[in-house]
Amino acid sequence: MAGYVSEAVIKRLPAYYRHLKELEKEGIHQISSQGLGNRMHLTASQIRQDINCFGGFGRQGYGYSVSGLREHIGHILGVDRTHRMIIVGAGNIGRAVALSDSFPANGFETVAIFDNDETKIGMTVGSLTVQDVAELKRYLDENTVDIAVLAVPVSHAQRMVEVLCERGVKGFWNFAPLDLKVPEGTSVVNVHLDEGLEILSFRMLRELA
Repeated sequence: MAGYVSEAVIKRLPAYYRHLKELEKEGIHQISSQGLGNRMHLTASQIRQDINCFGGFGRQGYGYSVSGLREHIGHILGVDRTHRMIIVGAGNIGRAVALSDSFPANGFETVAIFDNDETKIGMTVGSLTVQDVAELKRYLDENTVDIAVLAVPVSHAQRMVEVLCERGVKGFWNFAPLDLKVPEGTSVVNVHLDEGLEILSFRMLRELA
């Protein structure tokens, strides 16, 4: 992916992909930037600017091929290939991720789940059996893993990342309320649930003011 792409554009890409998949299901084959903008509450100009970050794709007077643009954005996002994913933490969040149907459909294959709680080790979550986190290093030595979902207490998160990075994991989906320190070439997306609710509360209060 050549050139600088703003974080705002990157965050909009999954929404493009989702809307285009919905349009395909509705039997719509082509759409203008204005039509897509109306659907996503964005201006036509913003749509064109975002998509042009990755090369021209639409045709003047025609707009965009829905299936073609969906494939194009899917390739940019990397969801046209399989990412092997493990979950560390078999609590409520870890189990919810393991049981999701949407991740496999978008190329994210959950291959293992780990925990250190004896009451959880050996339990079945979907098609997976919770393994002892003490076996994690051995598992990583024997298997390729692209992404780790961290659903662990904050006190364990940084050390767990260090173990995973040492064994080649490059992507982290982090649910621990901590800004992780990772080496260059490693990517982290934080999902801080409390912060999301705090932002929602702020917006609600602004609406009432």
